Amino acid sequence: MSLLFDENLSWRLVKRLADIYPASQHVKELGLERGADDRVWETAKSLGLAIVSKDDDFRQRSLLFGAPPKAVWVRLGNCSTDEVELQLRFQSDLVRAFLSGAEESMLILQSA
Repeated sequence: MSLLFDENLSWRLVKRLADIYPASQHVKELGLERGADDRVWETAKSLGLAIVSKDDDFRQRSLLFGAPPKAVWVRLGNCSTDEVELQLRFQSDLVRAFLSGAEESMLILQSA
């Protein structure tokens, strides 16, 4: 269950969440910082990663093209990296179920 964190999320999340989302990456590590959405999309697809973003663009792509890759839209408003980490931890069962399912291409992650 590996994730690709978009540039609007901290690269620190990769290490902070490695215990529950191993082998995750950040666009910065892949040289995709400020990269076009289609490059991020295709890279995630080729590496088998789900895109995690606060950006609505990947939600729209997911609705248009479906999976793969899957997309997790972090809808927490203006929040800290700590808050994003807590939500990804708190809702990890939901994220796991989404990633292992065949039907859905997008998950909206928001405060419970």
